[in-house]
Amino acid sequence: MSLSRRQVTSAAVASIPLAFAATGIAQAGGRHRPRTLFVAGDSTAAQKYSDAAPETGWGMALPFFLREGLRVANHAVNGRSSKSFVDEGRLDVVLGAVRPGDLLLIQFAHNDEKSEDPARYTEPWTTYQDCLRLYVDGARARGARPVLATPVERRRFDVEGNAVPSHGEYPAAMRALARREGVALLDVQALSLALWQRLGVEATKAYFNWTATEQDNTHFNPPGAIAVARLVARELLRGRVSAHRDVRRLDEEIPESWIRWPEPPATV
Repeated sequence: MSLSRRQVTSAAVASIPLAFAATGIAQAGGRHRPRTLFVAGDSTAAQKYSDAAPETGWGMALPFFLREGLRVANHAVNGRSSKSFVDEGRLDVVLGAVRPGDLLLIQFAHNDEKSEDPARYTEPWTTYQDCLRLYVDGARARGARPVLATPVERRRFDVEGNAVPSHGEYPAAMRALARREGVALLDVQALSLALWQRLGVEATKAYFNWTATEQDNTHFNPPGAIAVARLVARELLRGRVSAHRDVRRLDEEIPESWIRWPEPPATV
């Protein structure tokens, strides 16, 4: 994934949550606090700013499918792998904010696959799983629930028009880890691949960041981000991570105009 204009410049910037009005969950002494779904991931999920529009991370659209009392704190950052997110201290930032009852949704692989870059590369059945355990164990140690999400698929078709997987062994490695550790799994890779197959070669262009100057088959535009966020929300419900009362609009049209790209924060 590109680390150019889409680069988020600091951990503080990456940690800006998408805040929504929240009804709390009961705490000791009658106090209430909002329940939060934290997202740790890469540019496919990340918050985008006005200089990157119309590129849209699916994490930007996820709040549209969750009740107002369930906040989303999107810590996903462009170009990060499960390893580099940890090495840069970003997991520490997330775990410092997590509280009992929260959810930590973890989606990595796009950049873990980059064998030419030792700062980001992980091997599916060893270091990738080792890194993912840090997220799982860290969330559990703080009373939060970890949720693994296989990486959303790229737009890739063979000559016969079949949607082709692009993530190698990483989804299988995550599925195996989820089974072994008893972690909820959202199989976004399989679901997104099936969605691209149903849409076909031409129609999928309307879901990815295809512009007059760019043909991007990895990152989404608003319709694509909304479609993937809908898959994530449905998986949260199917896997009993979220209750029916926690989700909304699963079968409703979401206007593209709901997507907002704020101005990029000033660099320091």
